[in-house]
Amino acid sequence: MDAMTTATAPLPAPAPVWARRAAHAIALCALPSGLWRIAMASGVYVGYSDQVLRDVYDIPGWGIAYVVGLSVFAELAALFPLLLVSDRWRPLRPRVLAPLAWTASGVLILVALWQLVVILTAESQTYLSSGTAEIVWAFTFAPLFAIPALMTAVTWSYAKRHQ
Repeated sequence: MDAMTTATAPLPAPAPVWARRAAHAIALCALPSGLWRIAMASGVYVGYSDQVLRDVYDIPGWGIAYVVGLSVFAELAALFPLLLVSDRWRPLRPRVLAPLAWTASGVLILVALWQLVVILTAESQTYLSSGTAEIVWAFTFAPLFAIPALMTAVTWSYAKRHQ
């Protein structure tokens, strides 16, 4: 049997432009909060007193590793949707990647809902020292709430193309 008679699976259609843009937007949505956390770990004033940084966030101390690690992990996770729109590199088969992407979408939706509960009820809001700091914090973390909808749209596009 030669190579010419070997059957190959048809290639899926390329990702639509809107899905590619949404996947890139996810990575950009995670960036402001990550930069804010890194600024906090670096000693830049972000609205917390030195006592709150020490007592609540353990900065300086192990809190720095946690905050920077969380920022790096969040940004790496935000790059995952790029796999769903890439035509070049596919580390997993569609039958594995699609359920993984749907699971990620569901988890992101649950996390976003949980964060709304935390924002509306947690005492950590009072740790910020001023209204300006709260506004800056809100603007840096607000884009995170777009990620579940964007991820669900990118996942839907991927699943539709790989049916």
